[in-house]
Amino acid sequence: MSDAHRTATDAAGWIEENWGDWLSTGLRILLIVVIATVLRTVVRRAITRLIARMTRNAEAEASGNALRGLLVNAERRRQRTEAIGSVLRSVSTFLIMGTAFLIVLSSLGIDLAPLLASAGVVGVAIGFGARNLVTDTLTGMFMLLEDQYGVGDRIDAGEATGTVLEIGLRVTKLRGDDGEIWYVRNGEIKRVGNLSQGWATASLDVEVRSDEDLEEVRSAIAAAGEGLSTSAPWDEQLWAPVEVLGLNSVTLDTMVIRVAAKTMPGKALPVERELRWRIKRALDTRGIRMVDEDSLATLRKLDEDLERDLGRGLAKDPVRKAPAEPSAEVLRSTPADTVRKPPGNVAGGAPRGATAGGPAGKPVRRAQEGAEEPG
Repeated sequence: MSDAHRTATDAAGWIEENWGDWLSTGLRILLIVVIATVLRTVVRRAITRLIARMTRNAEAEASGNALRGLLVNAERRRQRTEAIGSVLRSVSTFLIMGTAFLIVLSSLGIDLAPLLASAGVVGVAIGFGARNLVTDTLTGMFMLLEDQYGVGDRIDAGEATGTVLEIGLRVTKLRGDDGEIWYVRNGEIKRVGNLSQGWATASLDVEVRSDEDLEEVRSAIAAAGEGLSTSAPWDEQLWAPVEVLGLNSVTLDTMVIRVAAKTMPGKALPVERELRWRIKRALDTRGIRMVDEDSLATLRKLDEDLERDLGRGLAKDPVRKAPAEPSAEVLRSTPADTVRKPPGNVAGGAPRGATAGGPAGKPVRRAQEGAEEPG
């Protein structure tokens, strides 16, 4: 009993001696937690209000300026600001609560040096194993901060091309031309081309026959371009008058005139189609003939047939063929004045000035001698 009483007395004394320290440590930890929680709440609310203000300003700019609203719409700004706000809130929470946790451990008398060293090693291992995730996240963060592209933009990301549907810190979601959905990791995007920023160029080639009047063709194209620039909705999509840049190429059968116009981003293709339609109508109205592939193929076939017929005609021409050399019997039975000498310098014939027949004209002489003997 005496030992138990002594142990209880020692425990009570020890508690009484350390009660003040425990109370002060608990109060200190409680105060640290309360301060960290309040600070986290204040910072998160401040970030939320800042993001909301940025979103309202973006919507006001979009509604006040129609062109600006087309380029940077409210949905794009909203998603961008929300993504940035999410990153800022996460970073602030991690820093505040992490610092509070370390202060609590220090208040409990725990040595932080070994803990920090171990945490550093674990962090290096995790960073090495999840380096792709870290790369994707950091790349996505900088893409959002730099506003490289947004929702609704048409981009060329190298491996995939399409319209941006969603931007995340790790993955960008695209819709391709055929309706497919592409999920592109931000870390894999080495270069990106934004086809919806700045302006675009609508360019097309007009092919006409080579015998058409160039000034008449230029006038027809200019009239079609002027009509396009004064009709809705093309007047808003065209940012500059339609220009006839000149002859792009000239061949035996065709002339190619290059036409270009500066358009709103993402509207080059519909402007090209409408402009091509109007140019065709203007050329038809003025009687200017365009050249299609069927006509070119027909002309080429006619040229080939003509060359082939000419080649056959030359092969059958008797003037081009060397005359056959008469035999000795024919020369003996033919009077000397009726023997026709082949023209000189013809392949296979005797030289000019030589007597037809054998060498030195012997068959002719024999025929002449035989004709004189009976007399």
